[in-house]
Amino acid sequence: MNIEERITAIEQRNKRVELEKAWEISVTRKILVALCTYIVMVCVMVALNTERPYSSALIPTLGFLLSTSTFSLIKRVWIAKKRK
Repeated sequence: MNIEERITAIEQRNKRVELEKAWEISVTRKILVALCTYIVMVCVMVALNTERPYSSALIPTLGFLLSTSTFSLIKRVWIAKKRK
């Protein structure tokens, strides 16, 4: 493999990695996971005969959304401290 082919392969890999990272932090992914979490929790709570399953299922869903927001903030602070 010559140098040009190696550079092209590296550039293609970098594009793929960038797209995967963009998906991991996208609002679309967070909303999709939150929606799936809500649906699963409603099903579990209905199966367990929980009182008010639709509103009770909001608690773990909001917990997920809060944790994803908080962790990105903590990550930025952690990275900033490590760079010093």
